[in-house]
Amino acid sequence: MHERRSLGGTSGNGPALVVLAAGIGSRYGGLKQVDPVGPSGETIMDYSIYDALRAGFARLVFVIRRDIENAFRQTIGARFDQRVAVDYVFQELDKLPAPFAPPPNRRKPWGTGHAILMAQEAVREPFGVINADDFYGRHSFELLARHLQSASRDYAMVGFVLRNTLSEFGFVARGVCRTTPDDFLEDVVELTRIEREGDAVKYTDPAGKVHSLTGAETVSLNMWGFSPTILTHLRRELVVFLEAQGQDEKAEFFIPTVVNTLVSRGEERLKVLRTPDSWFGITYRQDRPRVIEDIRRLIAQGDYPDRLWQ
Repeated sequence: MHERRSLGGTSGNGPALVVLAAGIGSRYGGLKQVDPVGPSGETIMDYSIYDALRAGFARLVFVIRRDIENAFRQTIGARFDQRVAVDYVFQELDKLPAPFAPPPNRRKPWGTGHAILMAQEAVREPFGVINADDFYGRHSFELLARHLQSASRDYAMVGFVLRNTLSEFGFVARGVCRTTPDDFLEDVVELTRIEREGDAVKYTDPAGKVHSLTGAETVSLNMWGFSPTILTHLRRELVVFLEAQGQDEKAEFFIPTVVNTLVSRGEERLKVLRTPDSWFGITYRQDRPRVIEDIRRLIAQGDYPDRLWQ
């Protein structure tokens, strides 16, 4: 069951934006998702939603946990009063199809595929998906909104240039994409230890072997565009996942895995929308000053006002 709170704004006929925020903890003090990075206390999520609304997204769907609902509504949701319609849906460990149940000691969320499925009662229109704590950039939202408004039956993913998505302070995980000449996805492979090495880029595989990358690779940062048909696929594939790994306390049902399955079977096509924007994120505490600096640079060049929510 989901809960709608229409905030008095005009919802229009644009796509919805599903914001994956269930990973935000209940104690807000030092958590990176709600750390202020803008001059008026804005978080990274504020900039993403600002970009989404001006690109044409018409409704927000926050995927959160029940235990953070009140705090989230007061500190995040309240910022959008009178601007846009908002839905809240809840990702919990026990929200699984019958007869499945989580193993007794599991604490880890079920992953991004499960989180998106939680929005099934809230979305009937084409919709985008983003992480709450990633800065994607204005052009990225414009590309995604344009695709979702085009009546295309193809799914979409905003693809970033790898070198534009790295931290200076350690390794990151990225989904590296292979595409056809006309920019349709062939597959996406998650590499979990990518890092800078001088002017080059390398990754370390699970066996400890080091591989070189060019830095020009196209990578996924969990910015997707779907029609509601993805929800039918997710329901089916979640059952397959739970039958195989449902008693694993750490296994996760990831959306890239589902997308790979659909593409490999020829059930769906996914267009890769290449963005020139740089990703910002606070993977490490040392990243925060750089994000603040980058935000101020974008404000100085006129991309954002000093105060987002006048």
